[in-house]
Amino acid sequence: MATTHICPECGAEHAGDLTCHDDFYQLLYWEAEDPPLGVVHHLMVLCYHLQHPSLYAPEGLANAKGLLVDFLDRGLTPEQVRAKNSPLVDSGKRTFKITATADSRGAYSQPIRWTLTAADVVRAGKDRYVEIVNAWAQSVHASLRASGELPAV
Repeated sequence: MATTHICPECGAEHAGDLTCHDDFYQLLYWEAEDPPLGVVHHLMVLCYHLQHPSLYAPEGLANAKGLLVDFLDRGLTPEQVRAKNSPLVDSGKRTFKITATADSRGAYSQPIRWTLTAADVVRAGKDRYVEIVNAWAQSVHASLRASGELPAV
């Protein structure tokens, strides 16, 4: 009988040795295998990391929440966001850390109840990938907004 475990950050249930990390790499594989799926790459990576805030430094998490607002509330494209943020995130000029360190990890002020996760995107399958990643982004946005974690627009 296969064991299951729950991700402590996003709440996804996995069987056996599978993890959210495995789901993330499955999504990346689908995008590499079928490049038109990459139209939602920015949302996929952002949602995964927002649901696993310990991958970010606190400042990186704040920046990521701002990216979600840019994409979903302001309707900016990845190109527009890159142009807007390139001076801010240039590693030669940046004054904050994006990724977590051993003693500085992002976290939310309270637990977030996520309604969709990377595991759900994998279960929905490659044929529905773009649709489900867009729904995932909307659900992450709604969960963060409901928790008071998103900055005002």
